[in-house]
Amino acid sequence: MLASFIALLKRDLTLAARRRGDWLNPLAFFVMVVTLFPLGVGPDGDLLREIAPGVIWVAALLATLLALDGLFRADYDDGSLEQLILSPQPWSVLVLAKVLAHWLITGLPLLCLSPLLAVVMQLPAKALPALLASLMLGTLTLSLIGAIGAALTVGLRRGGVLLALLVLPLFIPVLIFGSSSVIAASQGFAIEAQLSLLGALFMFALVLAPMAIAAALRISSE
Repeated sequence: MLASFIALLKRDLTLAARRRGDWLNPLAFFVMVVTLFPLGVGPDGDLLREIAPGVIWVAALLATLLALDGLFRADYDDGSLEQLILSPQPWSVLVLAKVLAHWLITGLPLLCLSPLLAVVMQLPAKALPALLASLMLGTLTLSLIGAIGAALTVGLRRGGVLLALLVLPLFIPVLIFGSSSVIAASQGFAIEAQLSLLGALFMFALVLAPMAIAAALRISSE
C-alpha cells in the first residue's frame, strides 16, 4: 500500500513537472491578485496592513480553486483513472496521494511566496508565523475539500463553474478562521483558538474526504 502511494505521488509530481502551466498559472494568479491591491487602494500603510490578511487568504483560496479543475481531468481523459479505480489497492489511499501531489504543486508554492507578499502588503512581522501556520493547515484542507468537488465534476466538459459553486460554501469556514488568526496575531492577540479550529477542520477533512472522493470518482466514471 505504501509503495503504491509513493509511486502514484511520484507519477503525479513528474507529470506536473512536464505540465508547468498546471502549477505556474495558479501561482501567477496568486501573485498578481495580491500585488495589484497596493496599486488599487494606494500606498496607505495602515489600510494595507488592515486588509492584508483577507487579501492574501482570498487570493490563496481562489488560486487553489483555479487548480482544482485539472486534479483528475487528465487521468479521466486518458483512461488511467479507470485503471486506478480497478486497482487492488484501497482507492481512498491512492486518492490521498493525488491530493497530496496537488498540494505540493499548488499549496506549497503559495505558502513559500506568502511571506514576500506579506511584505508587499506591509503585514507586521509578528503576524508572519500565524500566516504560515494558517496557510499550511488551510491549503491542505482546501485541497481535500476541493478534491471532492473536482471528483464530482470530472466527467463534465465545463465543470469549472459548477465546481466553484459546490466547494466555495465549504471553503468559507477555512477562510474565516485563517484570516482571523492572522488579524489576531497582527493585533497581538492569541491565535491558539483559530489554529485549533483549522487543525480540527483539517483532521475532519483528512478522515472523511478520501472516502468521499473515491465514491464520487466511481460515480463519475460510470
